[in-house]
Amino acid sequence: MEDKVILLVEDNPRDVELTKRALLKAKVANKLVLAEDGAEALQYLFGEDGKSGCPLPELPVVVLLDLKLPMVDGHQVLRRIRAEAKTRFLPVVILTSSSEETDIVASYDLGANSYVRKPVKFADFAEAIRHLGLYWLILNQCAPNQHKS
Repeated sequence: MEDKVILLVEDNPRDVELTKRALLKAKVANKLVLAEDGAEALQYLFGEDGKSGCPLPELPVVVLLDLKLPMVDGHQVLRRIRAEAKTRFLPVVILTSSSEETDIVASYDLGANSYVRKPVKFADFAEAIRHLGLYWLILNQCAPNQHKS
């Protein structure tokens, strides 16, 4: 599974480094692709023209998506992911500092697979990432036609 990509959509450099450290500590060997805003994430997935981008076999195994992003926010990214046939079943985990009920409801309404509030302490954050890695990269069964070469 280590050849499969994790797409991290995060604009906060501190949270990017915490996520990288937590994945390393959890021995998650998957390649991490960083998109620093929602527009960059959409470009990675769908290309400049909105129709090319990542081919089906190279789609990320999971998207870790922050909500509060510049350019295009996380809810808009999630809406687009769910609207496209090639990404409709792509696992998307909202990984955010927001505990606002409206954000939680909107995320699930738009098709998020999971909503995880970022813990403040690194040890707790690392443990949360370890559990995410275990579940989404090892235990979760992808929808048919996902990640097949």
